[in-house]
Amino acid sequence: MSGEERRKEIVKYIAAGNTPVSGTKLAEHFCVSRQVIVQDIALLRAEGTEIFSTNRGYVCRLHDRVKRVYYVHHDNSRIQEELNLIADNGGSAEDVFVEHEIYGELRAELKVDSRKKASDFVREIASGKSSPLNTITSGYHYHTVSAESEEILDAIEKELKEKGFLVI
Repeated sequence: MSGEERRKEIVKYIAAGNTPVSGTKLAEHFCVSRQVIVQDIALLRAEGTEIFSTNRGYVCRLHDRVKRVYYVHHDNSRIQEELNLIADNGGSAEDVFVEHEIYGELRAELKVDSRKKASDFVREIASGKSSPLNTITSGYHYHTVSAESEEILDAIEKELKEKGFLVI
């Protein structure tokens, strides 16, 4: 089996189960060293395959995630609360964008899908290196949020509304 064929099979193997697969188990299954598996995973990630490492092994998402755009409003003191809400419900804040009257749409990638990433983002903003996009539109902005199902997006929308973030 060539390396390319093995990497395709690794993705199928990881994605087939509902539980993480350890590097050791993959190495045994494909009759290669664990280091070869680590290198294969790095190559797959570089190609854009969504393989995530957990403390119990690798997981992979093959199916397309659903996306929804939310129009929200809040001041800068609530950025982390908003991003945590999205991540805690199983979503990923893919980006933030605003509609500026002169410049048009201004967009920035976020990829915030965990409390740690939310915290890191807020820390970067607090460092003074830059300001959040929503400051130029008085707190009004949009997020593209992705999730594994419409039900997850519905739950995120409901909580955004309950917490006063969602602009109706």
